Amino acid sequence: MKELNKHSRRLTQDESQPASQAMLYAAGFRDEDMNKAQIGIASTGFDGNPCNMHLNGLKDEVKIECNIAGLVGLGFNTIGVSDGISMGTSGMNYSLASRDIIADSIETVMQAQSYDALIAIVGCDKNMPGAIISMLRLNRPSIMMYGGSTASGLYKGRKLNIVSAFEALGQKVAGEIDEEEYKEIIKRAIPGAGACGGMYTANTMASAIECMGFALPYNSSIPAQNPNKLSESERTARAIKNLLELDLKPLDIISKESIENAITLVNALGGSTNAVLHFLAIAHAADIDFTLEDFQRVSDRTPLIGDLKPSGKYLMEDVHSIGGIPAIMKYLLENGFLHGDCMTVTGKTLAENLANVEAIEFEEQDIVYQKENALKSSGNLQILYGNLAEEGAVAKISGNEGLLFEGKAVVYDGEQAANTGISNGEVERGDVVVIRYVGPKGGPGMPEMLKPTSLIMGAGLGKSVALITDGRFSGGTHGFVVGHITPEAQTGGTIGLLKTGDKIRISAEDNSINVLISDEELAQRKAQWVQPPLKHKKGILYKYAKTVASASKGCVTDA
Repeated sequence: MKELNKHSRRLTQDESQPASQAMLYAAGFRDEDMNKAQIGIASTGFDGNPCNMHLNGLKDEVKIECNIAGLVGLGFNTIGVSDGISMGTSGMNYSLASRDIIADSIETVMQAQSYDALIAIVGCDKNMPGAIISMLRLNRPSIMMYGGSTASGLYKGRKLNIVSAFEALGQKVAGEIDEEEYKEIIKRAIPGAGACGGMYTANTMASAIECMGFALPYNSSIPAQNPNKLSESERTARAIKNLLELDLKPLDIISKESIENAITLVNALGGSTNAVLHFLAIAHAADIDFTLEDFQRVSDRTPLIGDLKPSGKYLMEDVHSIGGIPAIMKYLLENGFLHGDCMTVTGKTLAENLANVEAIEFEEQDIVYQKENALKSSGNLQILYGNLAEEGAVAKISGNEGLLFEGKAVVYDGEQAANTGISNGEVERGDVVVIRYVGPKGGPGMPEMLKPTSLIMGAGLGKSVALITDGRFSGGTHGFVVGHITPEAQTGGTIGLLKTGDKIRISAEDNSINVLISDEELAQRKAQWVQPPLKHKKGILYKYAKTVASASKGCVTDA
């Protein structure tokens, strides 16, 4: 084995840096600690959000285990945003921006302090890609540790989750439930610590990142309140020491094939459309050529085998009960869907990690199906093009929505206007709801449209109304929806030229999305269009709007 790769010795052993040594002694270092590898332990823990409120406790446990392993664990914090709390409010504009703030802040601390390695302890949606982006920029031995998902709630014998709360609002508006029942669902939807329980964005990204090789086996599927989650601290500390001894870094682990593995798992389990944005950004950080066309190629060859919420029945706690994500990866590997020779943070290949994993018992459960009985022969993530999306758009098609939708546009400039219009009965069966000027620059921040889709579902219009937007969708969204439309309205995209009454055609058969008007009419509207001013003139959202790239490029801010 190689000697520990101690990046920080530049500071601790350099006699020309007495201030650095004095500061470390003041922080509690002993003489013998000066020769140990320093491990930055970044936590996105913060109070007030169940996804993150337990992470600082995990950080403390990891620090203890690092010290036991002969390392020096040094904890620090970065920000987080609760998508569940900010959803449907102006706070959601900050969600996607938080991904890049997390990446920037972890990079800043790690570089300024010259830590040797990184363990990132993460919870809610944007935490994970933010952490991975920072790892790739730093290229020092790194592991991501996911805090796990929450248990399901329960009301009148029915399992609840975060989307149950949003859809209950639609049911109340539609008169299907009364105020008392609505409040009971809200109170019981989330019973405690952990990220939202379905195959929403947090679990999608955690699972995919484990499959990409950046988290330890089983990390993504062990629930937050399971005793085994705490025991992961010891595994993680030992694993980071091993990575230091091997001098195995993130750019040694990531590859186009390992990203394909991640996207294969996302499609197999019906994961979130946000994975497209995040893995485009991850590929950018690693200088790997991975485009929207690659997402479509992987989706085309991947069967949808997981019956998981939001479009299916089950939660991550159910996946844990049948062997977790490794059991699903083992099945995918054995059937030729994964690249088994990709390296992982265990220091072993994916195939080596899965060699002794028990196979799924398909006869005893209906959470995951064999490929011959797949819910859909191809993946749920579909990339659409047309005169409405010349640079691409992302649809989440589970097969339950049908493959073709044609209807009259009902156009809203912003989410709040759409929520009001849907609640007031402005949307009818057969309509295509258009929410625009909510893209990366126009939002700014490309907010998620879970509240309007949940209102549509709760009103019983889920199978008879489509929704398109230059914004994003929550991982909890389901129905006939198309997001990430590029170019966005703010930059002159066709979605900004639409009028209520225009006929729109969306086809998952040929992956197209078009407004059915002539090129001449579009050109005339384009000539009359005037770009609106940015919604913010200073602060983080102004900086974000000025630097963010298109959704088709992953909304990166350092291109």
